[in-house]
Amino acid sequence: MMVVHERDDVPTSEGVRQMAPPNEILAAKIFKGILTLELLGITGAYWLFNKMNTNQDFRHTMSKRFPLVLEAYYKSNEWAGLYGIRERDQEEWLNCKN
Repeated sequence: MMVVHERDDVPTSEGVRQMAPPNEILAAKIFKGILTLELLGITGAYWLFNKMNTNQDFRHTMSKRFPLVLEAYYKSNEWAGLYGIRERDQEEWLNCKN
């Protein structure tokens, strides 16, 4: 016969169901929230890098609105050994103005 207490939630090896402590439930919710935010941040960073990496017009927009982000993009490419992107962009933008 299974004994049931007032606090039913988590089964134990004895067949008695006990509720998880509120701190553990809160900790699990906080962990899931932080994990979700990190995954959204990684996805957003990838999307932004991919958009800047494939679209020169988007880089031009970024140069006007968020120059520090574009500078970080150029620096990350230079650290990776990809040189000349900044120069090609500046040359193209000067040719468009003329």
